[in-house]
Amino acid sequence: MRVTRGLVRRRLLLLLLCLLAAVGGLLGRLFYIQMVQSPWLGAQADALWRRNIPVAGIRGTIYDANMHELVYTASAPSVIAVPAQIEDKRGTAMKLAHILKMPEERVLTLLQKRDATVYISPGGRRISERQATQIRDLQLPGIYLTEEGKRAYPEGALAAQVLGITGADNQGLTGVEKEYDRELAGEKGYISFFAKASGEKMPGSGQVYVPPTDGEDLVLTIDEQIQRFAEREIEQAVAEYNPDEATVIVADPKTGAILAMANYPSFDPSHWRDYPSSTYNRNLAIWKTFEPGSTFKIVTLSAALQEGKVSLNDRFYDPGYYEVAGHRIKCWKAGGHGSQSFLNVVENSCNPGFIALGERLGKTTLFSYIRKFGFGQKTGIDLPGEGRGILFKESKVGPLELATTAFGQGVSVTPIQQVMAMSAIANGGLLMKPHVAKEFLNHDTHQVVQTVQPEVVRRVVSAETAAKVRQTLESVVARGTGKNAYAEGYRVAGKTGTAQVVENGRYSSSHYIVSFIGMAPANDPKLVAYVAIDHPRPRQSAVFGGTIAAPIVGRLLADSLAYLGVQPSQQGLSKKRSWNEPVMVTVPDLIGLSMGEAQRKTMTSGLNLRTQVIGTGKYIVSQAPAGGSRVPEGSTVRLFLGDAPPGGSGIDKASQNH
Repeated sequence: MRVTRGLVRRRLLLLLLCLLAAVGGLLGRLFYIQMVQSPWLGAQADALWRRNIPVAGIRGTIYDANMHELVYTASAPSVIAVPAQIEDKRGTAMKLAHILKMPEERVLTLLQKRDATVYISPGGRRISERQATQIRDLQLPGIYLTEEGKRAYPEGALAAQVLGITGADNQGLTGVEKEYDRELAGEKGYISFFAKASGEKMPGSGQVYVPPTDGEDLVLTIDEQIQRFAEREIEQAVAEYNPDEATVIVADPKTGAILAMANYPSFDPSHWRDYPSSTYNRNLAIWKTFEPGSTFKIVTLSAALQEGKVSLNDRFYDPGYYEVAGHRIKCWKAGGHGSQSFLNVVENSCNPGFIALGERLGKTTLFSYIRKFGFGQKTGIDLPGEGRGILFKESKVGPLELATTAFGQGVSVTPIQQVMAMSAIANGGLLMKPHVAKEFLNHDTHQVVQTVQPEVVRRVVSAETAAKVRQTLESVVARGTGKNAYAEGYRVAGKTGTAQVVENGRYSSSHYIVSFIGMAPANDPKLVAYVAIDHPRPRQSAVFGGTIAAPIVGRLLADSLAYLGVQPSQQGLSKKRSWNEPVMVTVPDLIGLSMGEAQRKTMTSGLNLRTQVIGTGKYIVSQAPAGGSRVPEGSTVRLFLGDAPPGGSGIDKASQNH
């Protein structure tokens, strides 16, 4: 082929165009990399070079309902090392070991690790400010100080299972610490610097401090004082009855707020590792399931009244047993209660009477009310580990299962389910969702971030039916099996429970769970209280909910209502007294009076009380029992004398040490 000048020109032009296209492509690629991909590539390079040392924020404080601190974070510096940045490891180890009171070889071993960062532990975790200052002054390469927090409990073991515990990295493990971990924890900050692939800090590069975000503070519905009342009652019950387990709950029935929740056994959250995992992992008040016994009769009674299946004036004859499907179910009272009204059936906690109510209702209706009251499902309380309980499948319910369910045997429930069911009766028939969180606060400003609102689950019975049940349960306390819960001036309504425990497939003749659930004042309940004691071992008294659990709830309600400022009332039912039950009288206040004035006051009051005088002097400076106390008629009041009335300068100090 002949190569002409024109062909050469064309080839040169084609070559030039190819070169221009190649250069254009390179320029385009360069533009794409420099302009379009620059942020992404920069981020990738930054990620390769940058090292971050985490800095934890302050975990939120937990308060009771009245803003008393229950848990707070005590912040302290901790020592972190970046081994690749430390050239003189032996010298650095020697200096740190001296300040941190650690073996030098232990520190050196940590500094020789190939990890990107290591804590100098244990001596370098949560050190004092003096130690931190000494380390800062040394300006050791590769050694950094970060802040770590340790949870502190100013009230000790109070409400331990509600509060919960935190792990080594300050993460919530149980209780509200786990339930609200995200809100309490906040967000971590960090100390950031550039490093080579080996981990050494790049020469001439500085470091950046990104501060952490503190967690929110949590205000609980728990009232510290009512919680103390609850724990006091558990301590006394444990000392007196030596049970396996016990639980107490106090709630506001109108809102579902839990004011107290206490358990035995309990633990000290500051040293939770010293206790069995079952103790700190399980909150018995929401986790434990068991047959409720007669406290469950409240559901059967409410259903029968709501459905019009019974009037409290209707008569029922109890021969001491009830025949069901070839089985004879006995009443707790040998020989039965004979002819009685259905009000008496409830007062006497008569099983045959409640079996009759169950039969009138039928299984479909009874079990629909059981589910309406919240049994067989979680209440949704804002605590981890809640149990569900167990109900018979309706298809499996025959005459015998219907009978036992009607008086609280064969079903399994949790304490919190029973509290909320009773709260529905106290709240005019409205079932509430229980909660322990009241509100969340900004940790720095204390401004409210979020408030937890009361939540109605459903209506279970009418307000009229709820009022009838409250009146009936008040009669149980005034005249029936719950009389030991009676509190003078506070109209307590409630129900006893004594449930046998199944062991090896059979009901034990010696293992019982005794309980009592009550509310007060009966006409307008402010509180619902529940106590359950598993396997009490009384030295003398019989094992009944009315003798063991009822007095606990009576004291708990009376003390809590007095603390809340609820005034006593003389309305309501008076207590029916046994022939051998003492008459109670109120002790007059005699402090500050002379002996002559005190004698005239006691004589004119007509009270049958004895006095015992202790010490010498003209005035009464102290007395025991205190004025206003209720004591049996004929009791002795000790009067302590001094030379001057209280407030004077001449009081005999020795006379006060009684």
